[in-house]
Amino acid sequence: MKPVGVIIAIVAVLLLWGGCQYNGMVGVDENVKKTWNNVESEYQRRSDLIPNLVNTVKGYANFEQKTLTDVIEARAKATSVNINADNLTPEKLAEFQQAQSQVSSSLSRLLVTVEQYPDLKANQNFMDLQKQLEGTENRIKVARNDFNAAVEQYNVKVRRFPANLFAGILGFQPKEGFKADPGANVAPNVTF
Repeated sequence: MKPVGVIIAIVAVLLLWGGCQYNGMVGVDENVKKTWNNVESEYQRRSDLIPNLVNTVKGYANFEQKTLTDVIEARAKATSVNINADNLTPEKLAEFQQAQSQVSSSLSRLLVTVEQYPDLKANQNFMDLQKQLEGTENRIKVARNDFNAAVEQYNVKVRRFPANLFAGILGFQPKEGFKADPGANVAPNVTF
Protein backbone atom coordinates (compact mmCIF):
# COMPACT_ATOMS: atom_id res chain seq x y z
CA MET A 1 0.00 0.00 0.00
CA LYS A 2 2.88 2.38 0.74
CA PRO A 3 4.35 2.24 -2.80
CA VAL A 4 0.96 3.28 -4.23
CA GLY A 5 0.79 6.23 -1.83
CA VAL A 6 4.30 7.33 -2.78
CA ILE A 7 3.46 7.11 -6.49
CA ILE A 8 0.26 9.12 -5.96
CA ALA A 9 2.21 11.75 -3.99
CA ILE A 10 4.87 12.02 -6.73
CA VAL A 11 2.20 12.32 -9.44
CA ALA A 12 0.36 14.96 -7.39
CA VAL A 13 3.57 16.98 -6.90
CA LEU A 14 4.39 16.76 -10.62
CA LEU A 15 0.87 17.86 -11.59
CA LEU A 16 0.99 20.76 -9.15
CA TRP A 17 4.44 21.81 -10.35
CA GLY A 18 3.37 21.45 -14.02
CA GLY A 19 0.29 23.56 -13.35
CA CYS A 20 2.43 26.30 -11.82
CA GLN A 21 4.75 26.20 -14.85
CA TYR A 22 1.78 26.41 -17.20
CA ASN A 23 0.27 29.35 -15.32
CA GLY A 24 3.59 31.18 -15.41
CA MET A 25 3.90 30.66 -19.16
CA VAL A 26 0.33 31.87 -19.69
CA GLY A 27 1.16 35.02 -17.70
CA VAL A 28 4.21 35.93 -19.76
CA ASP A 29 2.39 35.03 -22.99
CA GLU A 30 -0.45 37.40 -22.09
CA ASN A 31 2.11 40.11 -21.32
CA VAL A 32 3.58 39.68 -24.81
CA LYS A 33 0.09 40.03 -26.30
CA LYS A 34 -0.64 43.14 -24.22
CA THR A 35 2.61 44.84 -25.20
CA TRP A 36 2.02 43.92 -28.86
CA ASN A 37 -1.39 45.59 -28.66
CA ASN A 38 0.35 48.69 -27.27
CA VAL A 39 2.73 48.68 -30.25
CA GLU A 40 -0.21 48.46 -32.65
CA SER A 41 -1.98 51.25 -30.79
CA GLU A 42 0.97 53.60 -31.23
CA TYR A 43 1.28 52.76 -34.92
CA GLN A 44 -2.46 53.39 -35.25
CA ARG A 45 -2.00 56.79 -33.60
CA ARG A 46 0.62 57.66 -36.20
CA SER A 47 -1.59 56.37 -38.98
CA ASP A 48 -4.46 58.54 -37.72
CA LEU A 49 -2.26 61.66 -37.74
CA ILE A 50 -1.08 61.20 -41.33
CA PRO A 51 -4.33 62.30 -43.09
CA ASN A 52 -4.35 65.52 -41.04
CA LEU A 53 -0.73 66.18 -41.93
CA VAL A 54 -1.37 65.48 -45.62
CA ASN A 55 -4.44 67.73 -45.70
CA THR A 56 -2.52 70.55 -44.05
CA VAL A 57 0.30 70.21 -46.56
CA LYS A 58 -2.09 69.93 -49.53
CA GLY A 59 -3.18 73.49 -48.87
CA TYR A 60 0.07 74.69 -50.37
CA ALA A 61 -0.43 74.67 -54.14
CA ASN A 62 3.21 74.22 -55.14
CA PHE A 63 3.78 71.21 -52.94
CA GLU A 64 5.08 68.06 -54.63
CA GLN A 65 2.17 65.67 -55.27
CA LYS A 66 4.44 62.62 -55.59
CA THR A 67 5.65 63.03 -52.00
CA LEU A 68 2.09 63.24 -50.71
CA THR A 69 1.03 60.25 -52.79
CA ASP A 70 3.92 58.19 -51.41
CA VAL A 71 2.88 59.01 -47.84
CA ILE A 72 -0.76 58.12 -48.52
CA GLU A 73 0.17 54.85 -50.25
CA ALA A 74 2.60 53.83 -47.50
CA ARG A 75 -0.06 54.50 -44.87
CA ALA A 76 -2.63 52.45 -46.80
CA LYS A 77 -0.21 49.52 -47.10
CA ALA A 78 0.78 49.70 -43.44
CA THR A 79 -2.83 49.69 -42.24
CA SER A 80 -3.57 46.66 -44.44
CA VAL A 81 -0.90 44.55 -42.70
CA ASN A 82 -2.53 43.10 -39.60
CA ILE A 83 -0.98 40.66 -37.18
CA ASN A 84 -2.90 38.81 -34.53
CA ALA A 85 -1.09 38.75 -31.19
CA ASP A 86 -1.60 34.97 -31.11
CA ASN A 87 0.27 34.56 -34.41
CA LEU A 88 3.46 36.60 -34.05
CA THR A 89 5.56 34.60 -36.49
CA PRO A 90 8.92 36.00 -37.62
CA GLU A 91 7.59 36.27 -41.20
CA LYS A 92 4.48 38.23 -40.21
CA LEU A 93 6.50 40.46 -37.89
CA ALA A 94 8.98 41.18 -40.71
CA GLU A 95 6.10 42.02 -43.08
CA PHE A 96 4.59 44.37 -40.48
CA GLN A 97 7.96 45.98 -39.80
CA GLN A 98 8.61 46.45 -43.55
CA ALA A 99 5.26 48.22 -44.03
CA GLN A 100 5.86 50.49 -41.04
CA SER A 101 9.38 51.23 -42.27
CA GLN A 102 7.92 52.44 -45.57
CA VAL A 103 5.65 54.82 -43.66
CA SER A 104 8.60 56.16 -41.69
CA SER A 105 10.63 56.60 -44.86
CA SER A 106 7.87 58.42 -46.75
CA LEU A 107 7.18 60.67 -43.74
CA SER A 108 10.89 61.51 -43.55
CA ARG A 109 10.91 62.47 -47.25
CA LEU A 110 7.81 64.60 -46.67
CA LEU A 111 9.40 66.46 -43.78
CA VAL A 112 12.61 67.02 -45.76
CA THR A 113 10.59 68.41 -48.69
CA VAL A 114 8.69 70.71 -46.34
CA GLU A 115 11.97 72.48 -45.58
CA GLN A 116 11.67 74.12 -49.02
CA TYR A 117 8.38 75.79 -48.03
CA PRO A 118 8.94 78.45 -45.32
CA ASP A 119 5.24 79.42 -45.21
CA LEU A 120 4.25 75.81 -44.57
CA LYS A 121 6.89 75.39 -41.87
CA ALA A 122 5.49 78.46 -40.13
CA ASN A 123 1.87 77.22 -40.29
CA GLN A 124 0.67 76.54 -36.73
CA ASN A 125 -1.41 73.50 -37.73
CA PHE A 126 1.57 71.96 -39.48
CA MET A 127 3.87 72.69 -36.54
CA ASP A 128 1.38 71.09 -34.12
CA LEU A 129 1.02 68.01 -36.31
CA GLN A 130 4.78 67.73 -36.68
CA LYS A 131 5.19 67.83 -32.89
CA GLN A 132 2.50 65.18 -32.49
CA LEU A 133 4.23 62.97 -35.06
CA GLU A 134 7.58 63.37 -33.31
CA GLY A 135 5.96 62.46 -30.00
CA THR A 136 4.24 59.49 -31.60
CA GLU A 137 7.53 58.22 -33.07
CA ASN A 138 9.01 58.34 -29.56
CA ARG A 139 5.98 56.47 -28.19
CA ILE A 140 6.38 53.83 -30.91
CA LYS A 141 10.02 53.37 -29.90
CA VAL A 142 9.06 52.92 -26.24
CA ALA A 143 6.25 50.49 -27.13
CA ARG A 144 8.60 48.45 -29.33
CA ASN A 145 11.20 48.33 -26.54
CA ASP A 146 8.52 47.22 -24.05
CA PHE A 147 7.41 44.53 -26.50
CA ASN A 148 10.98 43.28 -26.93
CA ALA A 149 11.38 43.15 -23.13
CA ALA A 150 8.15 41.13 -22.83
CA VAL A 151 9.30 38.76 -25.59
CA GLU A 152 12.62 38.31 -23.82
CA GLN A 153 10.87 37.50 -20.53
CA TYR A 154 8.57 35.05 -22.31
CA ASN A 155 11.42 33.36 -24.20
CA VAL A 156 13.46 32.94 -21.01
CA LYS A 157 10.46 31.35 -19.32
CA VAL A 158 9.69 28.84 -22.10
CA ARG A 159 13.32 27.96 -22.84
CA ARG A 160 14.64 27.58 -19.29
CA PHE A 161 14.93 24.05 -17.90
CA PRO A 162 12.77 22.35 -16.64
CA ALA A 163 9.88 24.55 -17.84
CA ASN A 164 10.97 23.92 -21.42
CA LEU A 165 9.87 20.29 -20.99
CA PHE A 166 6.28 21.48 -20.52
CA ALA A 167 6.47 24.44 -22.90
CA GLY A 168 6.85 22.37 -26.05
CA ILE A 169 4.16 19.90 -25.01
CA LEU A 170 1.75 22.72 -24.14
CA GLY A 171 2.39 24.66 -27.36
CA PHE A 172 4.51 27.52 -26.02
CA GLN A 173 7.19 28.32 -28.61
CA PRO A 174 9.82 31.11 -28.49
CA LYS A 175 8.68 34.39 -30.07
CA GLU A 176 10.43 36.92 -32.27
CA GLY A 177 10.91 40.56 -31.24
CA PHE A 178 11.54 43.68 -33.29
CA LYS A 179 14.89 43.98 -35.00
CA ALA A 180 16.64 46.97 -36.49
CA ASP A 181 15.92 47.72 -40.12
CA PRO A 182 18.60 46.48 -42.52
CA GLY A 183 21.33 49.08 -42.81
CA ALA A 184 20.32 50.87 -39.59
CA ASN A 185 23.77 50.21 -38.19
CA VAL A 186 25.35 52.45 -40.87
CA ALA A 187 25.34 56.17 -40.10
CA PRO A 188 23.69 58.26 -42.83
CA ASN A 189 25.92 60.47 -44.93
CA VAL A 190 24.83 64.07 -44.40
CA THR A 191 26.22 66.70 -46.75
CA PHE A 192 25.49 70.41 -46.97
